[in-house]
Amino acid sequence: MAAPLDEVWAFHSRIEGLEALTPSFMNLRVHGVERPNADESADDESPKVNDSDGSESVLDAGTRVELSIRPFGVGPRQHWETEIVERERDDDAAYFVDEMNGGPFPYWRHAHRFFGVDGETIIVDEVTYALPGGPVGDAVSPLAVVGFEPMFRDRHRRTKQLLE
Repeated sequence: MAAPLDEVWAFHSRIEGLEALTPSFMNLRVHGVERPNADESADDESPKVNDSDGSESVLDAGTRVELSIRPFGVGPRQHWETEIVERERDDDAAYFVDEMNGGPFPYWRHAHRFFGVDGETIIVDEVTYALPGGPVGDAVSPLAVVGFEPMFRDRHRRTKQLLE
């Protein structure tokens, strides 16, 4: 994408980036953001942002995010918790990894990689997952790509619209 690594990295490093990249039909809610060593002063009814001024903040390694979605407003909300387990940045590259600790997938690991090249940024998403249902889930696993591929293409398209 025609945007510098610094801007793309900053955008993806905040919960506001996830919210901006999630289509409205998914009805995403962020229920809480708990950062390592943050003050636990929020009550259970309000998002646990834990920032003194409530401003957007970097999702460092150790940050846990509680989310839910209700695609197309149908069915019960699907809740999950994800944790940023790795986060690194150098001059020409950056990455962070989030893992699902509870939610609709028995296993979910998403590596977000960013490479700065001549003032532009290459974004690479690598997702490793297991579908629920044991052997049945494994049997339909190739079909999940049909849903994931368009979702990530849409995320990259939205990123370009917002940052280029």
